[in-house]
Amino acid sequence: MTARLAHIRRHPIKSIGGEGLDSVALQAARRLPGDREWAVLTEAGERNAQASETDGQPDRWLPKSCFLRGVSGPELQAISGGWQGDLLSLRHPSQPDLTLNPETDGERLVEWLRPLWPAEAPAPTRLVRGAGIWTDQKWPWISILSLSSLAALEERTGQTFGIDRWRGNLWLEGDKPFAERDLIGQVIQLGEVELRITDHVGRCAATGVDTETGKVDIDMVATLENLYGHHDFGIFAEVVTGGTIRIGDEVRI
Repeated sequence: MTARLAHIRRHPIKSIGGEGLDSVALQAARRLPGDREWAVLTEAGERNAQASETDGQPDRWLPKSCFLRGVSGPELQAISGGWQGDLLSLRHPSQPDLTLNPETDGERLVEWLRPLWPAEAPAPTRLVRGAGIWTDQKWPWISILSLSSLAALEERTGQTFGIDRWRGNLWLEGDKPFAERDLIGQVIQLGEVELRITDHVGRCAATGVDTETGKVDIDMVATLENLYGHHDFGIFAEVVTGGTIRIGDEVRI
C-alpha cells in the first residue's frame, strides 16, 4: 500500500461544523482529541441524558438518536467552522456567523440552530459535553477514508462530493480506489502511530446532502448499494500505539 495522510479533520460539535489540522497527537485506545467533544441534545434525548448526569452533564456515552444530526436536519450539513483560539466560530449560508464559548454560550447556539432544524423533529434543548466523545460508535475508534475511493465514486456518479459530507477523521491519498476495504483486521503504521483496522463505516442519508447548500443532492445510501452492493464508505481504526501524526505521513502495513 502506497498512501500518505492528506487531511486530518475533527468536528468539535457533533454534526455541526468541522476543521482541518496539520498534526495531532493520538493516544492508545482513545478517539481523536477534541472530535465530537460536544453535542446538542433534543427533547427526545433528554430522558436518556438526565438518567445519567453528574453536575448537569451526562456521565456516559449516549446513542446518536439523542442528538441533532444531519440525517434528520440536512441544513446542519452546511454548517462549517471550528476553533479560533478559545472560541468556536460557525458559519451557515442562511444564518449570521456565530462565535461562541461552548462552556457558557450553549443557549445562544441552540437559538442559532432552531431555524436550521425541522419544526416537526424533537426540538434542540442544550449543548452538552461528553464524558467520552459523542461519536456514533461507542468504541474509541477513528475513521479513515480515501481520496482515491472518493474520486472513483465521483467519476461513477458524475458528481463532485468533497470531503466534508463524510465527516471523516483521516483522509489518505495515493492508494488504489477502495484498497482500504482489504485492511480490516490488519495493523497499519501512520507516522509514529499504529492503528488496528476494525470495521467498515456504514453510511446514512446525511451523506446525500450538499454541504454548500444544506440540500439533498443524491440518495447516497442507494447509490452505494447500487454501485458496490453495500452502503459502506471508509473504515474504522483503533489506536494501538500512540504518537503524533502529520499531513504527509506515509502509511505502511
